[in-house]
Amino acid sequence: MAIKIKDIQAPISKEMLDFEKKFRQSMKSNVMLLDKIMTYIVKRKGKQMRPMFVFLSAGTVGQIGDSTYRGASLIELLHTATLVHDDVVDESTYRRGFFSVNALWKNKIAVLVGDFLLSRGMLLSIDHGDFDLLKIVSEAIREMSEGEILQMEKAKKLDITEEVYYEIIRQKTASLITACCKVGTASAGGDPVAIQSMGEFGEKVGMAFQIKDDLFDYGTQEVGKPLGIDIREKKMTLPLIHALNNSSKVEKKHIIKTIKKHSEDSAKVNEVIAFVKEKGGIEYATEVMNKFHSDAIDILHTFPKSEKRTSLEQLVQFTIDRTK
Repeated sequence: MAIKIKDIQAPISKEMLDFEKKFRQSMKSNVMLLDKIMTYIVKRKGKQMRPMFVFLSAGTVGQIGDSTYRGASLIELLHTATLVHDDVVDESTYRRGFFSVNALWKNKIAVLVGDFLLSRGMLLSIDHGDFDLLKIVSEAIREMSEGEILQMEKAKKLDITEEVYYEIIRQKTASLITACCKVGTASAGGDPVAIQSMGEFGEKVGMAFQIKDDLFDYGTQEVGKPLGIDIREKKMTLPLIHALNNSSKVEKKHIIKTIKKHSEDSAKVNEVIAFVKEKGGIEYATEVMNKFHSDAIDILHTFPKSEKRTSLEQLVQFTIDRTK
């Protein structure tokens, strides 16, 4: 039976409700248009997995306190800022099934909204002296930016190694979940060893999370993104990299040429998907994802058993089992 988010949230349900109020407060502005946009952003929030990682990490190592709420708000403010800016860069008109900020209010306002969110996050930390938390999250934002640019740089050749792929997803995706776990641990008074261990746990979870996302590109079920979207966007993912590494020079050249020249052709995209499946790309990526998952659980089990640790383990399982 699939784990439900509300069951995972049970040990921190009160904290999550309180967090929503505090987070809404941290986004308020005296400028009417800005306040309207902030209200729109809050209303279309997702599953709130990042704040859950913060609160459950904090509860696993110590007591959830005021700094935990600020840490979760900091993560959400800075992450939301990056999403708003990403939608401008990608010229996206939708985010989680809703119109993106840039689609409704144009690029100029969207960029400024992202800047506003960044400043709110930084000031929230500075005003309360949470410099350790600000440092953790700022490092994650830097890594996310570097990961995005590294991916763009490598996308031109469509011939990246598995090692480069891992570095891209470590920076792009895993760095933020790492930050969530480190922030939670630091906010609860965790020592440097605990912060480091929980950070390593978060990184493994983030790697598994991204590989799961890659696998959606080859699935048959209805998920959050269209089938073959990574191929259409010329993104090199683990199933494809493995398939290319296990093909002849002729096959490799043909597939890379197909992606470069015919990524808009559905029949050609389906041909690439069939090639990846035939070469065992799906099985290989699933195996790697499961290894990251088991490594994460091994690290988590070095912390004392508790209700919150159990929920954190269930949250990791949820990221692997999710269907979108």
